[in-house]
Amino acid sequence: MSNETPTPDATEPVDVPAAVDGTEPAGTVEPIEAVEPVESVQPTEAVEPVESVQPTDAVEAVEAVEPVEAVDSVEPAVEEPPAVEETADPPAAAEDQAPAEEPAAGEAPAAAEDEAPAEEPAAGEAPAATEEPVVVHEPAVDEPAASEPVQADSAPAEAPAPAPAAPRPVAPSPAALAKRIAAVRPAAAPLPTTPDHSESARFGRVAEDGTVFVVSGEEERAVGSYPGASPEEALQYFARKYDEVFAMAELLEQRLKSSPELTAKDAAEQLAHLAEQMTEPAFVGDLEALQRKLDGIATAIETRREEETAQRAAAKAAAASEREALVARAEAIAAQDPAKVQWKRSGEELRAIFEEWKAHQRSSVKLDKPVETELWQRFSAARTAFDKARRAHFAELETVQAEAKALKERLVKEAEQLATSKDWGPTAREFKRLMDRWRAAGRAGRADDDALWNRFKAAQDAFFNAKDEVAAAQDQEFQANLAVKEELIAEANALLPITDLAATKNALRSIQERWEKAGKVPRSDIERTEKALRRVEQAVREAEDKKWSSSNPEARARAQSLVDQLEKAVAGLEQDLAAAREKGNDKKIKEAEAALQARQAWLDQARAGLAEFS
Repeated sequence: MSNETPTPDATEPVDVPAAVDGTEPAGTVEPIEAVEPVESVQPTEAVEPVESVQPTDAVEAVEAVEPVEAVDSVEPAVEEPPAVEETADPPAAAEDQAPAEEPAAGEAPAAAEDEAPAEEPAAGEAPAATEEPVVVHEPAVDEPAASEPVQADSAPAEAPAPAPAAPRPVAPSPAALAKRIAAVRPAAAPLPTTPDHSESARFGRVAEDGTVFVVSGEEERAVGSYPGASPEEALQYFARKYDEVFAMAELLEQRLKSSPELTAKDAAEQLAHLAEQMTEPAFVGDLEALQRKLDGIATAIETRREEETAQRAAAKAAAASEREALVARAEAIAAQDPAKVQWKRSGEELRAIFEEWKAHQRSSVKLDKPVETELWQRFSAARTAFDKARRAHFAELETVQAEAKALKERLVKEAEQLATSKDWGPTAREFKRLMDRWRAAGRAGRADDDALWNRFKAAQDAFFNAKDEVAAAQDQEFQANLAVKEELIAEANALLPITDLAATKNALRSIQERWEKAGKVPRSDIERTEKALRRVEQAVREAEDKKWSSSNPEARARAQSLVDQLEKAVAGLEQDLAAAREKGNDKKIKEAEAALQARQAWLDQARAGLAEFS
């Protein structure tokens, strides 16, 4: 808003008609300055108000409407039509015009027909009046209800072909001329209208010169002026400006209360715009109430700013906690024992944590620089430590794998040398030792390890396949030996259970001699046949050991001594029990009976063991 007074004449130029007869317009059209308002102008009874001017075939159209460049300012129109200062004699102005017929009652007068060329006005005289009204390109305004306005063509038409001359029209009456001059004068710019009357106007006043003042307490200040408007209209105009500013303040206040999306920064910018208008107010209203409203909004903005600060602090704390959790996970991965780390999985997990870190930076609130720097340094240190440990591990692994590769290459060469050996037993044992050394050598690189293993296994398979072929041929020869040993196993099983140890031992000895003479059996049957014979041999050994134990003099003497001791103990307990019964001592009777039963049981077991030696 500004304090500049609106000037209605600064919007559109005033169009002045050119000469109607096709000649050049008058040299200079001076602005009408001497027009004084007429208190009352009554139209003559013979002349009806002109509702519209219709051109006739005989009227030559206006060729062009040129704006008056010499008019610096035009006063706004007033409600009463002004009178024209008589600067020239009307009969002289229409000296060369021919008389025309008066229009009938109720009809509009016809336009000037074939007007004669206008004469050059003398110096100091007003230009001669013509029948054509001046076209005003201004928004239409309400005219006084006393008379209807003369409707003018809104746009000039192109000039038609010249028509033959016609009788000149009569000079217009003073009342008609006054109406036409009032139509020429520009209308005031329309006032902004609202359906309601603004009560804010009571805080202002209008001076005699048209300046509008706003009153605040005992002070007042000028806010502007509105030429061409009444004091009430001017006050309403500036009051409505105040109402707009106050409504904007109330809207901002409501948004602060009901819209959490409105930030304190945006609200402060809007408040600054409103407060800026209070420095030099260009409106009329209760400035103190508006200032109180702005102060209340400022307090609400400060409260909103404190809330936002608290929310940001809470959000930063939560974001820092989440970022701290990511750092802790990264540090836990970096702190693993290098000998037990699964490097591929741990590396993928650390990369996933880094992606979470970047996503958190993009989507979460921005942390304070010291906090974010400290967390990033820890996270970066964990990643660096993990990467260094991984590099060191794989460098060491590469050295170990190189050593394992060299050792396995030597084992492969030895295996390839043994592959063609026909010394089956020793060579098979040597291959077993080579396999043990291969396992102890560790792993080379996957590609090298696979290639070396394929060579080692090929040499091993070549030897054992040749050995299996020879063994298969021998197995065919050993089938007869297997049948003999099957018969010997059946004969040995018939010796069980053992009843006569000496006869069983002699029969088993004969079976063993024939077993050795039978020879080898197929490899698939060796273990089965050997176990069957060993089972009979084990039963004979157990029977022999048992017989020896029963005939051992030392063992018999120990068993006899134990029996004797238990018999003496039992006899003594029987005497104690009899004495207790004679005395009638129930307690001693029970103790003696319990002891006697235990000793008697031991004695029975000792006698059974002694019986085995008989």
